[in-house]
Amino acid sequence: MELFPPIPLAEWQDTKETLHRFAQVVGKIRLAASVRRNHWWNVPFHLTGRGLTTRPTGRADGGPVFTLDFDFVGHRLVATAPDGREVSFPLPGQSVASFHRNTLAALDALGARVEIARPRPFGLPDAGRPFAEDTEHATYDPTHANRYWRVLSQVALVLEEFAAGFSGKSSPVHHFWHTFDVAHTRFSERHVEPPPQADPVTREAYSREVISFGFWFGDDSFAEPAFYAYTAPEPPGLDAEPLSPPAARWVPRNGSHLAVLSYEDARAERDPRAAVLAFYESAYQAGARRAGWDVAALACPGGITDPRLLAPGG
Repeated sequence: MELFPPIPLAEWQDTKETLHRFAQVVGKIRLAASVRRNHWWNVPFHLTGRGLTTRPTGRADGGPVFTLDFDFVGHRLVATAPDGREVSFPLPGQSVASFHRNTLAALDALGARVEIARPRPFGLPDAGRPFAEDTEHATYDPTHANRYWRVLSQVALVLEEFAAGFSGKSSPVHHFWHTFDVAHTRFSERHVEPPPQADPVTREAYSREVISFGFWFGDDSFAEPAFYAYTAPEPPGLDAEPLSPPAARWVPRNGSHLAVLSYEDARAERDPRAAVLAFYESAYQAGARRAGWDVAALACPGGITDPRLLAPGG
């Protein structure tokens, strides 16, 4: 399988816009029905061998437990219960309105009723339009949907490899449905007081100092897929730090700076995987140095913390 196959935004933007809203419907169900975790770690999707999963959702209190899975091989939304019952429907041919209706009906058939607090998109241009009324977004190209999942899977494996080098508090590698990116975040123990105007989502996400790494597929504000990293709060002088490979750059964004390596630049490298790992490491070193993290103490070479195994001949 080709590593990092081409996925230019313009070629699949209509499918992406529809899928993004499908993901938000399922993501908001997960948000409503799961136990809250720090930094919203309960909410994102995880990858499977065929697509994305909410993981088992509910509480171990005798109430309904269910899982919602996007299958981007068979192109279906699959709802399952622990007793083996399953309800599914095809993804092609769905508008956001019909997807929303069919998803809730699938859960109802399993005996799981979930109330979405705000059944409309989050952070998208049509945030005021309820899912139930969106018949505009109705494009689902199976080839593009499958390629989206393949790219997600490959990037997630690179992020998992990068994540192995850090022994401090860090997030899983997970797919955020509100911003449609896959990310991994490293934390320091320094508490951060977000600005008074910050919304509750932002306040919880950035209650600690972080350096975050990820990949997005592009949108209206940044119209190309790219690998990215940032430090929050941003320490002074961050954008003066060197990045690798040479094609990587600092990009001003919302009053701070993103480290960015475009997907096409990574694909053009002799070893794209090594280039992305070098990019993430350079962005980490830049943020950690400027923010004063103890890089040596937090290192986890080869995913190992046992000092006996790390010792020569161990």
